[in-house]
Amino acid sequence: MASKIGKLPVAIPAGVTVTVDGHNIAVKGPKGELKSTFNDLVTVEVKGTEVVVNPANESKAASAAHGLYRSIIHNMVVGVNEQFTKSLIITGVGYRAEVKGKELVMNLGYSSEFIALIPEGLTVVADQNGKISITGMDKQLVGEFASQIRKLRAPEPYKGKGIRYDNEVIRRKVGKTGVK
Repeated sequence: MASKIGKLPVAIPAGVTVTVDGHNIAVKGPKGELKSTFNDLVTVEVKGTEVVVNPANESKAASAAHGLYRSIIHNMVVGVNEQFTKSLIITGVGYRAEVKGKELVMNLGYSSEFIALIPEGLTVVADQNGKISITGMDKQLVGEFASQIRKLRAPEPYKGKGIRYDNEVIRRKVGKTGVK
């Protein structure tokens, strides 16, 4: 049984080149270049303006890898063409963040500041309103860095203080009432 996602070919937009060499794939576009490897469970070939991923056999592992590697290649093509962005919002009195060189310095209500080194290939912009934008070609790297920043002060349900994703909805709880 083949993967529903894996069956779809990956369209290569103008200005993007994809090269397959053995078990290595390189995608080059206007924003930069990404490289990855794939295993023996799938075969990858470039046909005209499309990349086609096929399972090497009929095993369950090959079917799972079929969809996985198709998604990875698609994200590489989109990344070198448009880049990925994750936005975080810092909420809380005195909570702030600023970028100093290759470091993101955050004051999150603790006695000391948090300093996060910005990984190579990512650009981080922090504005005065508490919004942090993380942009880069590698979708996995952008999501991982955003997740690590969010973990420093996850949003709490009573006042909503903390770091949350831009599109995340925090379910608020009603606090204790003073019963006499």
